[in-house]
Amino acid sequence: MNALVATNRNFKLAARLLGLDSKLEKSLLIPFREIKVECTIPKDDGTLASFIGFRVQHDNARGPMKGGIRYHPEVDPDEVNALAQLMTWKTAVANIPYGGAKGGIGCNPGDLSISELERLTRVFTQKIHDLIGTHTDVPAPDMGTGPQTMAWILDEYSKFHGYSPAVVTGKPTDLGGSLGRDAATGRGVLYATEALLNDHGKTICGQKFVIQGFGNVGSWAAKLIHEKGGKIVAASDITGAIKNSKGIDIPSLLNHVKEYKGVKGFHGGDYIDSNAILVEDCDILIPAALGGVINRENANEIKAKFVIEAANHPTDPEADEILSKKGVVILPDIYANSGGVTVSYFEWVQNIQGFMWDEESVNNELKTYMTRGFKDVKEMCRTHNCDLRMGAFTLGVNRVARATILRGWEA
Repeated sequence: MNALVATNRNFKLAARLLGLDSKLEKSLLIPFREIKVECTIPKDDGTLASFIGFRVQHDNARGPMKGGIRYHPEVDPDEVNALAQLMTWKTAVANIPYGGAKGGIGCNPGDLSISELERLTRVFTQKIHDLIGTHTDVPAPDMGTGPQTMAWILDEYSKFHGYSPAVVTGKPTDLGGSLGRDAATGRGVLYATEALLNDHGKTICGQKFVIQGFGNVGSWAAKLIHEKGGKIVAASDITGAIKNSKGIDIPSLLNHVKEYKGVKGFHGGDYIDSNAILVEDCDILIPAALGGVINRENANEIKAKFVIEAANHPTDPEADEILSKKGVVILPDIYANSGGVTVSYFEWVQNIQGFMWDEESVNNELKTYMTRGFKDVKEMCRTHNCDLRMGAFTLGVNRVARATILRGWEA
């Protein structure tokens, strides 16, 4: 089931639980604006190359739209639509004053030189500069983009509008990026896991974890969980998977991954099939890689008691049903991985104020937001007698619907 179908399905279930008016429901689903632009650049060899760039701006009832820009060969309009919509609900669950957006350019960043990527980013910014802005739509990095991409967008945008550091987040710290942004999603996963375990009368210390995906989010989550006394018994990335029932030495693994660009070749554990990592014996499973990895084929085999969705949409709706019948508790992505967008919000606030915070303030504030977010989700679960995913969706959809009605959507 693709991301758009699954997101729409969750939205419709939430709308039904909330008893939303059918006209309002339809209005909330339709994106505010979809932008598609042609980006032609001279390549280093003098030839011209054309790429398609786009931005889906889903909803701005609660504030400026917010979401990543990805550079990827298969930038699929359906997926971008789903992710833009998901950002609308995610910012509402986190209770930060944003709507949702998502965008990208259909290209393979690995095939382009640094100067070609810079030209492409600048042309894309020229095409959309009057449709983004500090109080309109605030992009951020995503797959295939990073702080440098944001620096180019900031510079190009500022040529038209004057120096505007708050037009993008996820910037280098030298240009107004926030301390703690790099670790934010992984740290948010830690705080979300602590809140969930606390609710079940447990702590992180002594629990067995499996982390699928050892990129930015997975590696930070592993480091922080390890520091809290959690035992990581298996980890994987695109290069391979390892397990060690006594617990992997995370600091050594992090050094290995930094040096060799992957888990492959690490000596502190036994090699296992990458696909088998999800069904390893553990207390808590953290999928932190791609979407759709937990599906009806493997859901019955999963041994974890808790699944923390650090990735976007890692669990198919069919798997959701199988797991809930088994009594597995799933902490949904729109809450569990919202640490990144929350610290992006802190970055935007710091830029607008022209006053930067120290890292401790960022982390403490993030913990406050994640802990309060869990309480709000649980409250909705009790009100509507539903699981955590529907608790989060009803929370997000309800906040957006209320803002939409208060602003007078029928006028």
